[in-house]
Amino acid sequence: MRSGAFPVVVTAPHRVQWSMSTLRLPASLRRRVVRAVLARHVGRDVSALRGLPAHAVFPLRRDGLDPVPELAAARDRAPVTRLTTLLGTTIWLVSGYDEARAVLADATRFSNDMRPVLGTRARSDAESIGGLGMTDDPDHGRLRGLLTPEFTKHRLARLQTDIDLIVAEALDALTDLGEDGRAVDLVPHFGFAIPFRVICELLGLAVSERAEFHRIGAARFDLTQGGIGVFDAATESRTFLIDAVARQRHEPGNGLIGAVLASHGDEFTDVELGGLMDGVFLGGYETSASMLSMGVLVLAQHPALYSRLRTGSPSEVDAIIEELLRYLCPVQVAFPRFARTDLDLFGERVGRGDVVVVSLTGANRDPRARADAELFNPTGKRSHHLAFGHGLHRCVGAELARMELRTALVGLATRFPKLTIPAPDDVSFRELSVVHSIDALPAHLS
Repeated sequence: MRSGAFPVVVTAPHRVQWSMSTLRLPASLRRRVVRAVLARHVGRDVSALRGLPAHAVFPLRRDGLDPVPELAAARDRAPVTRLTTLLGTTIWLVSGYDEARAVLADATRFSNDMRPVLGTRARSDAESIGGLGMTDDPDHGRLRGLLTPEFTKHRLARLQTDIDLIVAEALDALTDLGEDGRAVDLVPHFGFAIPFRVICELLGLAVSERAEFHRIGAARFDLTQGGIGVFDAATESRTFLIDAVARQRHEPGNGLIGAVLASHGDEFTDVELGGLMDGVFLGGYETSASMLSMGVLVLAQHPALYSRLRTGSPSEVDAIIEELLRYLCPVQVAFPRFARTDLDLFGERVGRGDVVVVSLTGANRDPRARADAELFNPTGKRSHHLAFGHGLHRCVGAELARMELRTALVGLATRFPKLTIPAPDDVSFRELSVVHSIDALPAHLS
């Protein structure tokens, strides 16, 4: 990845009227077709975009676990900052807590619809984007209505037994890997292993499908090839889930795909539901993996709190989990918003069509909302963090994420109470990413 490059993640050309014969093409050919169609409709191959100038990417950089000083400096100067101009469009950064909440909750003056950016003809259907974060009402409400009943605390409670088993098996595997005092890399064997199995159980993917899905999922977040690699993997991931929906129409699974097909299958195409499930995968896999890995690093630096996960009350454990979410906030920026009209944004004149990006990390670390915002302190003043977003587009899977974090971290602390990170200063972090994470986290289990 080039230094200073901002990898622009672009979803597949959801505007295209896919036929099943197209979807059955070999993956490499499908990707070439996708890029060619984008080039025709948009006028350029947007999958090859490398991005913003180096001076404008500081919202996606960190110094270890902390946002880089440039973010705090921008927030101290003003809660809204003119970040840069790209292809004639001004991009604004919102980093203040109160201002971020206001923008995230404002679906009247701001749109999440990506279609104007992709340059495609307006059409009001879910197929056009295929994800909650990039649609407006009525498409957003129509799609979210499919998922909300499946993500209530009551409905998610049925997954707790599965999550308990998944965590126990992951901890068993760690025990085997850490025999004779060997260091174990917690990123693949704990951070990623648990959310991947949980998301497969949630979606109801057959065991025979999971190895291929795992390969695609790993490539989805590999930025070494810049926008092209991510674009290709996103296309392949989406197509995989479209195919899974098509199969489950005839042989329903016992997960989310099967449940949605049973209740609303006649109302949606395979492409619509496949895109929606791809959004569930994207939102629930990488973010939980990052939280688990970075959460262990933080707790290893606070052994008393790590022990409290094992011995504390449920309310104390919940306070630790919420503070980890606020402090780490792996999703660094929210989905971009587009100004519907010319408007005044906390003293800045924003033009119609301008892009407004909300820094979730900057807002969560705003000292105006909490005096000790730069510290990890579960006993401090509680504030409503923005790790899951806010307003209409708040993460629908927030409760599931909390269940995973609570079960996995409590299980780790209980099984390995003497866990240590031998070289915390040498931990390798991602240099530049929308979802901040750790590349490797060697640990001694006892």
